Amino acid sequence: MSVTPCGFLRTPEKGPARLHWAGGGWAVDGRPPAVPELRPLRGLEIEWPDGPVPLDGIVELAAAGVPLTAERAPDWVPAGLAALLTDRDWLGHAADGTPRSLADLRREEHSVRLRRLAHPAPATPPSVSIVMATKRPALVGAALAQMERQRGVTAEVVLGLHGVPYEHVREAVDNCALPVRWVEVAESVPFGEVLNQAAALAGGDLLAKWDDDDWYGPDHLSDLVMARAYAGADIVGTTAEFFYLEPLKATIRRTTFASGAGYPSEVYSDHVAGGTIMVPLARFRELGGFPPVARAVDLEFLKAASGAGAKIYRTHGLGYVLRRGLSGDHTWQLPLAHFVKVAANQWRGFRPSLLMEAA
Repeated sequence: MSVTPCGFLRTPEKGPARLHWAGGGWAVDGRPPAVPELRPLRGLEIEWPDGPVPLDGIVELAAAGVPLTAERAPDWVPAGLAALLTDRDWLGHAADGTPRSLADLRREEHSVRLRRLAHPAPATPPSVSIVMATKRPALVGAALAQMERQRGVTAEVVLGLHGVPYEHVREAVDNCALPVRWVEVAESVPFGEVLNQAAALAGGDLLAKWDDDDWYGPDHLSDLVMARAYAGADIVGTTAEFFYLEPLKATIRRTTFASGAGYPSEVYSDHVAGGTIMVPLARFRELGGFPPVARAVDLEFLKAASGAGAKIYRTHGLGYVLRRGLSGDHTWQLPLAHFVKVAANQWRGFRPSLLMEAA
């Protein structure tokens, strides 16, 4: 399908419009809908004709991520599509015009659900090798449990145990339903090289990087596969927008960098969240793998990939939450005050997007 969510606007400038059947096709204000012209709208309210008509135009708008809604759906509309169109909970929050309001978040969640319906999964689920390097055996069990939740892909796990004996994670691995391979690497070896030694064990079509201390929704990998297909990209990843600030017991949603620059999703870019990088395994090896450095591994990998002509695409970040402790605990070192400064939303406790399907 040629219609994609590329260019989706998170904060619409205008209210909703009406989508109606104009005899020969669907129309907005009497004209065939043009996706770029619809981007500033909060969404489209569907007015159904008296009898069955083709739904291709509605499915294309859903594929473009245009938020669609209807008070009811005729019995000739497929059940899955009807359920999404008549789920109007996202309209229960008033848009106030501020960037990243709760209304905008609920609208984007609705848009993502429509995209998933309109961009069908491949008949044969792709095989994905999830690569994770860890120094923290206590986190491995929870990370593996999140990997097991992944839908729409066939997954395997390759672990780089960074100064960690396998015995310290044996129980977690034994309890994991996914195939798990591992390599023990000395603590003195740079982080990037640990990832490379783990990736050498990978056998999937795609390689997906995973961070041991972050949270991933059950459609995280399948959303990346979908984005890679519609964007035609070599490398895909998500925005890094939801953060759980552990010492403050608070969740923030980031809207800008400290410089004030925006951080949109559904765009071609040279940057994605490092813990969400997905790349075909063959392309990963062509690029020479991760740089064998101790810090900024993701940044340097993306920089090298971009320099080699790889096309990089950044999709939505609603299925991913980064955990931030004290800065010394992370290879990406920024003080907690930085994240508070760039927060558009802030909540007490763990408050991810609804797409995370968190308990």
